[in-house]
This record gives sequence, structure tokens and C-alpha cells, in this order.
Amino acid sequence: MEIGGTYPMLYAFFDAAGRLRRDAVSRQVSAALASGASGIAVLGLGTEVAKLGRDERRQLVEWTLADVAGRRPVAVTVADGNIPDMIESARFARAAGAAWLILQPPRPPASGADLIAFFGAVADSVDCPIGIQNAPEFLGIGLSPADLLALNAAHPNVTVVKAESTALTVAGVIEQVGGRMKVFNGRAGFELLDNLRAGVDGMIPGTETIDLQVGIERAMRSGNETLAADLYRKVLPVIAFAMQGLGTFLLYGKLIAAERLGIAPSENRIPSDTATPTGLAWAKRFAAELGPLPA
Repeated sequence: MEIGGTYPMLYAFFDAAGRLRRDAVSRQVSAALASGASGIAVLGLGTEVAKLGRDERRQLVEWTLADVAGRRPVAVTVADGNIPDMIESARFARAAGAAWLILQPPRPPASGADLIAFFGAVADSVDCPIGIQNAPEFLGIGLSPADLLALNAAHPNVTVVKAESTALTVAGVIEQVGGRMKVFNGRAGFELLDNLRAGVDGMIPGTETIDLQVGIERAMRSGNETLAADLYRKVLPVIAFAMQGLGTFLLYGKLIAAERLGIAPSENRIPSDTATPTGLAWAKRFAAELGPLPA
């Protein structure tokens, strides 16, 4: 399996009773597949994984894999805070059909050596490629390129870096680990053209702009930078509006996704920001300007 391309990170939608919504998973998957996404990702920061219970996380994994039905690889983020739970969750996701896993670091401060041991123990417990969520700007903890290479050397199935950083920072990571590990970036597709110019293997944005994100990637990889730039100019105002911080992205990115998907908006699960009347109006305007996502 070749890991690369554009993988949307699914949002978690909640109903008025606080339960996960099955319809929202199915609609996001159908839109991503119809848009030509290379794969589907779930349980990352965009899925509000820290707000989900263990059973809810497993439910989302099962729903996602059922809807994808083997048509694309599914990457599942594993975000427990200790090694035994991480191993259990990793094995569950792999047994359910995940093609590869993305491991989030534990939140308490830890040295590079501690993180290598932590990630390595989980990587050794499963028989699939492993990615490392390296997002110190959002999580407050991460690995240096040298640490990532050391992790790869000691645990060869650790083959992917999932960054959440500037294109310039990611370009430096690619220069130092290039050829040894695949490098993805996220941040809703912010600086998408420069990420692709820097040589990322893939991107993990949200579902709200997946059609345009795929179109831009395809145009860039085929050498048509003019088309890519035209598409990026169309989507950049949406990304800039939503990507003011993780809380803003989770609130307004999800609202834009709901509008474009043609489904009811999600109820908020606290702690959460609350949409202002102006923000809600702007989210609807951005969604209308981009039009419906494909079915």
C-alpha cells in the first residue's frame, strides 16, 4: 500500500441528546469518495477525539470502515494517554480494518527518548504502518526530525510523520527525513500550494473543502500550477476564516461542512466555542460560495 494523497479528517457530529450521528459519518465519507480522496482519516484533532469516550471512538471507527467498505484506505488516530490503552486501541482499529494508524503523543511533558519508547511500544504491537502526530503547536509536545529518524530506525513500521505546522517548517522536516518517512501536513490545507511544492506526500484537511483540496493536489502533481492557484484562491478565504485556532476550526469548519454536505449542523459538545450570529452568517456565505459537496 502506497501512503499518500489527500485524506479528509472526519468531523464528529452530535445530536441534541449528545449522541454521535450516524448520518454525518456516511455523508462525509460519500462526499470524500466522490471528490476523489486518496483515503479517509478519523479520530484526529478534527474529530474532537479528546471529547469522545472509548465506546464512541470505536463506534466512529466501525461506522467509517463500514461506509468506506474497502474502497480507500482508512487511517485511524490513536490518542489514549498511556501505553496499555494505546495498544488496546491500536489493535482494535487494526482488527476493524484500518490500513494505518496515527499515534498522538501523551500530553504530560516527555523527553524525546520517552516519546520514542512510548510510540515504539505501540508500533511493535500491530502489523501495519504507523504515523506520528507531530503537532507541538497544538499539543505542546513533539519530536525533532532526529528523534523521528531514531524512532524509524528502531521501529521500521513507523513510516509517516503527520505534522501540523507551517509549510516552511514542514519543508525542513522533509529535507531531514525525506526518503525514510512519508510526511503529511494538515492545518485545514493552509499554505497548500507551498506544502505541495515542499514535497509533502499528502495532506489531511477537513471535509468542508475536500473537493477543492483534491483538485488542487491533482493539478499540482500534474504540473498545472495555474489551475492549482486558481482553485486555491477560491478556497483560501474559507481556510483563513476557519483556521484561526483549533476551537474556531472545529466550530466553523464543521458548520461549513454541514452546509455543503446538506445535513443538519452538529450540536456542540462542551467545552466548545459558540457561534456568533455574524460567524454563522459568514459560514453560510462561504458554504454557498463553494456550493454543495458531491454525493
